[in-house]
Amino acid sequence: MQLSINKELLATLREWIVEGKDSAIIETIAPAHQADIAEIINELRPNEAVYIYRLLEEELAADVMLELDDDVRESLLSHLTSREIAEELIENIDSDDAADVLAGLPVQKKEEIIALLEDEEQASDIIDLLTYAEGTAGALMGTELVKVNVNWTVAHSIREMRRQAEDIDNIYTIYVVDDRDVILGTLSMKTLILGSSSIRTTIKEIYKATAVQAVQVTTTAEDVAKIMEKYDLVVLPVINEERGLVGRITIDDIVDVIKEEADKDYQMASGISEDVEYSDSVVTLTRARLPWLLIGMAGGIVSAKIIGVFDITDRPAMAIFMPLIAAMGGNVGIQSAALVVKALANQSALDETLVQKLLKELAVGMVNGIVCSTVILLVSLLFQIDFGLCLTASVALFCVIIFASFFGTWIPLTLHRMKIDPALATGPFVTTLNDIFGLIIYFTIGHFLIGMY
Repeated sequence: MQLSINKELLATLREWIVEGKDSAIIETIAPAHQADIAEIINELRPNEAVYIYRLLEEELAADVMLELDDDVRESLLSHLTSREIAEELIENIDSDDAADVLAGLPVQKKEEIIALLEDEEQASDIIDLLTYAEGTAGALMGTELVKVNVNWTVAHSIREMRRQAEDIDNIYTIYVVDDRDVILGTLSMKTLILGSSSIRTTIKEIYKATAVQAVQVTTTAEDVAKIMEKYDLVVLPVINEERGLVGRITIDDIVDVIKEEADKDYQMASGISEDVEYSDSVVTLTRARLPWLLIGMAGGIVSAKIIGVFDITDRPAMAIFMPLIAAMGGNVGIQSAALVVKALANQSALDETLVQKLLKELAVGMVNGIVCSTVILLVSLLFQIDFGLCLTASVALFCVIIFASFFGTWIPLTLHRMKIDPALATGPFVTTLNDIFGLIIYFTIGHFLIGMY
């Protein structure tokens, strides 16, 4: 059931919390999807969120916890006891999700929770997952999967699969491994059931050895996302250095990674240096936004200094085109940088050499420059602006567009080679530099051309 979440619903829930109408709360929200319940809890005050969360059944509560915003989940976990987290949450979710939940908790509380887990195998899996670096395949993977040994009989395989599947919601693939857990291939349920002549038939007799796409535990989350996107995979096995099967990554985990990367790139392109939310404190938001504002201000100071150096007091009409030159340079630079960053993200930029990329962008810049400079020349003449100034603006705009195209391409490629996120180039960094160089180009050309007419 889809729940309509609005101010009236939240106000009603708050009233019921005060009045202790637990049954009314449960009747209203329990039939809803866990994502809708999580959205409600995200909007409530911490004490109200804890109250409603504790009314939910264990399995539903666990699903809701995974849907919450990070800051709300952190606040909610701080109000729950170690026993509540262990018995009502961790024991009802997959190992990879459990590791994500525990990763942000204090060390002492984390150890208390793991010690309270009844399932020793689950506890061991979580401990192993917590050892992997954040942002790697090892940290993303879950250890719950279905595998059969190549030497097992069909009967033995089915018994083992039933046992393994008890803790798995979706069985995407049956992996075939050898005695060292090295992946040999995959097996479909149809082949397992219909491809055997008897229950004593071994897996070796019915499966076909195939190359299985897999990633190392140290593979970055971004690379995992690219592989799953390229090969249209819903699940990807994870192997260790000995090529032994240790876990699997499902598509829902990668969707979260893709969303996080997109949010990070968007914020960086907007001049926000940290991963922040609108609900964060004033101090946090200021710390994330102020650095680039200061950089932009520094660029403005440099631009003002450039104007002073060239001294246009004897040619005040040049001020007419200053905003146009600066704006066009910034816009063209961002366009070029954005295309390069997108190409780097999907690796299509790797198909060409640096020289090829720069020459292509130079050609695009020349075409755009010719069109835009011609338009500004004709419009300026139409408004009967001095011909020398018209020509200066036209030539300068042509040069600025070419320079901005070249610069907007070169900067993200250089950052990429330096192992710095190239998304940085689509933000105030390129815009500010293009403003500065655009004005230098404009005033330099004006210094030579205006005096000739």
